[in-house]
Amino acid sequence: MSVAFESLPPTAAWRHVDARDGFEVVFLQARDGGYELVGATTAVEDGQAWAVRYEIVVDDAWRTRGAYVSSRSALGDREVRLHADGAGHWRIGSVAAPELDGCLDVDIEASSCTNTLPVHRLGLAVGLGADAPAAYVRAMDVDVERLEQRYVRIDDDGARRRFDYTAPAFDYRGVLVYDGSGLVLAYPGIAVRGI
Repeated sequence: MSVAFESLPPTAAWRHVDARDGFEVVFLQARDGGYELVGATTAVEDGQAWAVRYEIVVDDAWRTRGAYVSSRSALGDREVRLHADGAGHWRIGSVAAPELDGCLDVDIEASSCTNTLPVHRLGLAVGLGADAPAAYVRAMDVDVERLEQRYVRIDDDGARRRFDYTAPAFDYRGVLVYDGSGLVLAYPGIAVRGI
């Protein structure tokens, strides 16, 4: 059973906590056949500062169809364009990326907002879970790799939806809390929503 979300707000913002210090803001807009998310995030992590800008397009089923990510850090300016067919096949720039086969979402290391994509796409009812591998974009060098993830919907806390989230590559497990529109409110050790 798919679970519907409320309408997205026009903007949202998060404060990075614990793992890094910084801020993220995103502007969300419905467009023909889906949504566009345009955001920026800046932070200091492990003594290194970076700034990341992103543009993500998803279709009406919340499958990522394209993403542009640019980064500025002490390593210099970097950028990457991702293209997806919505059926799990990707290109990084113009080059096929078979290592990403089966991924339907993009996940940007610098962004809490991108954890919105699989939650919307999966529409999980309480008690159900699903694997959601993603095309993962690193913050400083914009390298792209496959990230295995799993979301399990657990009991809500009032109007807040909760998901047991795991990312084994980072030895991460936490309960992510979302509002009724499907945007992250609390991402333990990573970020909290400001607006």
